[in-house]
Amino acid sequence: MKAIVITEAGGPEVLQLREVEDPKIKDDEVLIRIAATAVNRADTFQRQGRHPPPKGDSEYPGLECSGIVEAVGKNVHRWKIGDQVCALVGGGGYAEKVAVPAAQVLPVPAGVSLQDAAGFPEVACTVWSTVFMTSHLSKGETFLVHGGSSGIGTFAIQLAKYHGIKVFITAGSDEKLAACKDLGADVCINYKTEDFVSRVKEETGGKGVDVILDNIGGSYLQRNLESLNFDGRLFIIGFMGGLVAEIKLGIVLAKRLTVQASEYTGSVFDLIITFRYYEPFKSRFGDTALSLTVLYFLHCVHSTSQLIVAAGLRSRSPENKALIVSEVEKNVWPAIAAGKIKPVVYKYFPLGEAVEAHQLIESSKHIGKIVLLVS
Repeated sequence: MKAIVITEAGGPEVLQLREVEDPKIKDDEVLIRIAATAVNRADTFQRQGRHPPPKGDSEYPGLECSGIVEAVGKNVHRWKIGDQVCALVGGGGYAEKVAVPAAQVLPVPAGVSLQDAAGFPEVACTVWSTVFMTSHLSKGETFLVHGGSSGIGTFAIQLAKYHGIKVFITAGSDEKLAACKDLGADVCINYKTEDFVSRVKEETGGKGVDVILDNIGGSYLQRNLESLNFDGRLFIIGFMGGLVAEIKLGIVLAKRLTVQASEYTGSVFDLIITFRYYEPFKSRFGDTALSLTVLYFLHCVHSTSQLIVAAGLRSRSPENKALIVSEVEKNVWPAIAAGKIKPVVYKYFPLGEAVEAHQLIESSKHIGKIVLLVS
């Protein structure tokens, strides 16, 4: 088969389409002949040598795909040869075939093309597992997602609106703000020209939002905390704004905030730190600025060459991935089938143009997903 190979750590130019061996399936796996895959930020980190696949997974990039089942292991009963499916994979999406645990495979949602279905597994599993399964975003609450025009953002907007939630987003251009508005976002903030903290406070009567999904990290941490309501939850899925931050812990204690983060470094390490208000702690520390070492702790525990991104789906155990995929099929797929959540694809590239696809995602000029067509 053909696959995109990372010839060495570096820029997009190190990606090459080559002939490689076909994958072999285990008893609990299915072999998918890939029709399409989607490009994720994590793929660019793998290309740079900062995000290796977990042991046992394919060395080729690509965290999701869609296609046709070509073979099934002897312990697989749900799927059969010829089924149209999409899947969450630990690697190998940038190829003509991939072996996937059967529990990480999903049916192509009704009304969605086989090609567009490639862009759903990663964003659906990321948003559902972080915002809903962990942060428990509920109907009637308010939700801020940074990077609203990204693949994660465009999906999160639609899923949140489906659940009756008021959605705030940040983005960096009028075009991106308009796209988010069209998807249902209620409050669209240009982070280049507005202070999102002030705007959030203004729109919520000074209360703040209930949940924030953040891909910036360090430089936004204090401002995110200031934007949260009492009992607010902040989930950090990326650190484009830095790995270390200093905050005033008083606000965390007084407002009973929860700060959550997941890493994506090749071993399971989910960090959830919850500060609950307790009078002796408040009287002792007050509003003294202390380093919140969420990011620094992760930085010390793991090699400094590793990047922390995208909620840790890749490094989770097969059992945990299976649970998330099952919950997504139960809770998210009906919304897609009903037309309440639509694929947002900015551009399609043939697999052989993976270099150009990586250049586009790193330019941040896109809105939604970038899809590679394989067959």
